[in-house]
Amino acid sequence: MTSRSFDGEYIARIIQKLGFTAVRGSSSRGAVGALFGMRQQLEQGHPVVFTIDGPRGPLYVAKPGPVLLAKKTGAPIGCFYVAVEKAWILNSWDRMMVPKPFSRAFIYASSPIYVPAAATDEQMTALHQQMQETLERCRMKAEEALGKIG
Repeated sequence: MTSRSFDGEYIARIIQKLGFTAVRGSSSRGAVGALFGMRQQLEQGHPVVFTIDGPRGPLYVAKPGPVLLAKKTGAPIGCFYVAVEKAWILNSWDRMMVPKPFSRAFIYASSPIYVPAAATDEQMTALHQQMQETLERCRMKAEEALGKIG
């Protein structure tokens, strides 16, 4: 999923050049349509990916969309973080990183998180919190591992 914004257009083109389908929308604009598009991609056997902190942040704070999509589709949530050794850091709210050529990267991924189809609102809140904690753990572990090898 990528934003409908002007910046999102660049990202959508890159996604498509890599052979994937860009589903346009975000938590602030077109959320329902984007979730529906992502559900269609899952039903066609394609993986889907969220930029977890949405178009406005706050930085590293997950939105509930992945948990809702997992409940509706039965697809598990997999969390990951990519730490890069050397990057240009853009002056934006999310401090977007563009890896420098030949920079090393380390990816840390979690075990899947499953969301029951009959999950209650309280369970959904708890699963969203679990996803948030898992994402934070992935970020810390990836940065720690990159520091050890870098």
